[in-house]
Amino acid sequence: MDETFEGPFSLLQMFWGSIRARPMRSSLSVIAIAIQVILVLMIVGLTSGVVSEWGKRVEGVGADILVRPPNSSMFFAFSSAVMPESLGDQIGSVNSVDEVAPVVILTEPKSLVMVYGIDYARFNALSRGFLFRDGHSFQGPDEVIADDVIAQTRHLKVGTRVALLDHVFTVSGVVAHGKGARFFIPIRTAQEISGAEKRVSMFYVRSKGDTDATRAQLAKSFPEYSFRSLAEYVSLMNSSNLPQLRPFTRTMVALGIVISFIVVLLNMHTMVMERTREIGILKALGFSRFDIVRMLLTETLILTVFGAGLGIGLTFLTQLVLKETKPDLPVLITTPWIFAAIILALAGAAAGALYPAFRAATYDPVVALAYE
Repeated sequence: MDETFEGPFSLLQMFWGSIRARPMRSSLSVIAIAIQVILVLMIVGLTSGVVSEWGKRVEGVGADILVRPPNSSMFFAFSSAVMPESLGDQIGSVNSVDEVAPVVILTEPKSLVMVYGIDYARFNALSRGFLFRDGHSFQGPDEVIADDVIAQTRHLKVGTRVALLDHVFTVSGVVAHGKGARFFIPIRTAQEISGAEKRVSMFYVRSKGDTDATRAQLAKSFPEYSFRSLAEYVSLMNSSNLPQLRPFTRTMVALGIVISFIVVLLNMHTMVMERTREIGILKALGFSRFDIVRMLLTETLILTVFGAGLGIGLTFLTQLVLKETKPDLPVLITTPWIFAAIILALAGAAAGALYPAFRAATYDPVVALAYE
């Protein structure tokens, strides 16, 4: 091959020449790859962020042990009030138990926001208690406590009336987030709404020190219920540990790869057709099949790097916007997934470019030069 065309510098020159000649197609390729990266990072970031933040909120309640019905879901939103409230007194009678707080878990159907029906005194006693930003605890059946995140999202203040669970409540107080739910209502009101008189969804239990021994003792005394330490529960609240989320995450990642593959395939195929004479000239000047494939794959690689950089930048911008506008939707962007998104983008783009590149490499120079 002619020395004039050897080396990475000449390949970059040819790439920039192609970009200038076809700016629209190149821009579309970059945008498509960026969309793939955004799709992967946002889907994984949202699932990881929501799950991780939920684990921290449960941990912030101040309990050591969770008592739930057998075979209950890891997600409290799917919990039903089937446990007798009187079980709390029985658990509290165990010597190693310090405090027990019954909870009725309800989910607002329109927004999927979680609501806790609590015995305020017992729930508040699990930890240092609610930290009120404004107002006070509920003092009537139609009052609700909101955490500061949901209050910021919905612009709620003390005295604001809010529709929850087909009921209208008055906000009595705004508290610091991190106590399990976004809203807290009296347990009797929650039982009335759910039609679960004298029944609860779960119990938060605080031991007197030895969590494992207390858990073992409770499991032996009440074998019909599930007892899980809070440390174990929080360790499981990771999107990679939840089998329910794996198919969803993998599907979204695969969709992103398919988008990149199809767009790059169409773009490279059209580009090769348009550059048939150019490829014929290059082969006549001494370019080998390997040189042609390398040239086209290098162009694809550079487009992919630009697209991945754009996608990562837009993902972080979206994360900042959501943090200000929707603080109840945390997005967790991790370094391993950033690298994974880049690798997936490269794989999808390379797969899409291979066929057009190899097809171009097989062109006969004479036929290519005669192409109109």
